[in-house]
Amino acid sequence: MTVLVVMAKSPVAGQVKTRLCPPATPADAARIAAAALLDTIDAVRNTAGVSPVLALAGRLADADGPAGTAAELAAATSGWQVLPQRGADLADRLANAHADVAAAYPGEQVLQIGMDTPQLTADRLTDAVDLLTDAGAVLGPAVDGGWWALGLQNPCDADVLRTVPMSTADTGRRTWLALHGRGLFVARLPLLRDVDDWGDALAVARLVPGGRFARQVAALRPARPATVAEVDR
Repeated sequence: MTVLVVMAKSPVAGQVKTRLCPPATPADAARIAAAALLDTIDAVRNTAGVSPVLALAGRLADADGPAGTAAELAAATSGWQVLPQRGADLADRLANAHADVAAAYPGEQVLQIGMDTPQLTADRLTDAVDLLTDAGAVLGPAVDGGWWALGLQNPCDADVLRTVPMSTADTGRRTWLALHGRGLFVARLPLLRDVDDWGDALAVARLVPGGRFARQVAALRPARPATVAEVDR
């Protein structure tokens, strides 16, 4: 069995996706974040043979967005184990999430993703789980130099993340080196774009035009046409 962990932050205006502002307002950004999280949850729920876990900062009950967003998030994660994120910074929160899952699911391998890749599908997640089972560790590089997924047969190996500077253009490479320094062979997952800024949001929305995320991005686009640089990204 694989534990599939979604690292997420409750979509509260002013606390999520602030790099989308402008053109988004804080309320717009929260709606887009909620949509990205719901699309990600759908992909996880449709992935067979995994135990889903939500590692959450904040409370889903506080989620902003269209009427019923908090209730929709609660319903979508019904039956999931929800673990609170803990730690002073992102590196600590990631390492602690893996440690907490290891304690709750002893002996199980862990694949951890975030809420910034709403283009994920169940097929792609299944491929990642299968590769993790064969390889022992997997890392999914992101276009911005970070990473979108980390899988470990022994989740305690995530302790190396505490030494890796997060949210930099070198985070993916440094994570790879830290895992190799632990003696792990790390298989590479496909390169994906995660959503940080408005250009990312436009690019990812084009990949999944029928999803909630794309609809929320489209709802904002008439108020602020994309630049040529953003469209070409």
